[in-house]
Amino acid sequence: MTDYTYIGSELDVFALATNWKAYYRKHIESYIGGEVLEVGAGIGATTLTLNRGGHTRWLCLEPDPALASQTSRLVESGELPAGCEVRVGTVGELEAHEETFDTVLYIDVLEHIEADREEVAAAAMRLSVGGHLVVLAPAHPGLYTPFDAMIGHHRRYTKESLAAVVPATLKRCELFYLDSVGAIASASNRYILKSGTPTRQQILFWDRVMIPLSKLFDPLFRYRVGKSVVGVWQRTGDDIS
Repeated sequence: MTDYTYIGSELDVFALATNWKAYYRKHIESYIGGEVLEVGAGIGATTLTLNRGGHTRWLCLEPDPALASQTSRLVESGELPAGCEVRVGTVGELEAHEETFDTVLYIDVLEHIEADREEVAAAAMRLSVGGHLVVLAPAHPGLYTPFDAMIGHHRRYTKESLAAVVPATLKRCELFYLDSVGAIASASNRYILKSGTPTRQQILFWDRVMIPLSKLFDPLFRYRVGKSVVGVWQRTGDDIS
């Protein structure tokens, strides 16, 4: 798929959210190991966050050639660890004989895919036995805004709706919300302020002020409230006859 162009323009701004990236990394990094498939790698900001080295292979899969080229430059410059490779395409376009992976990542990606159930089913078949599917996505349909539509979000998820698209053959390991303070701010923006595209200053305020507060409040709320939903599932091998 070389004719796909991502319609959003927010990736460079959200790449500045280093506290947020470190926060969600802490919650999912224990499930990331061995050979990794990162779906929708974009400009490589998530790869820089999650790939701490030591992986046998890390395949950055991105359907937009222009975005993929930015990640390729990070590989060529050595900013990304050895073992990273970039490919233009989608999970459905991987070769039939393509090897499986220990981890498949969808970090702020699944909401962009209209046929999410079919996408996750295809990804599940790329998991090695014992491997993990890790998804982070925007939460709560009620927080859907014109900005979501503008950057190509088909939906926002609840824990239940996210779990519903994952094949029953995978075992649930984690399912929780993150960023409770951000959820309150998003609700205020959605129903009171009704502002549009977040500015650089707003992103930095959220990252530097709200995320540290969410790190305090999320455990108090038992991770039942948040602007993002995180799910982790494992392929146990029960689907193999």
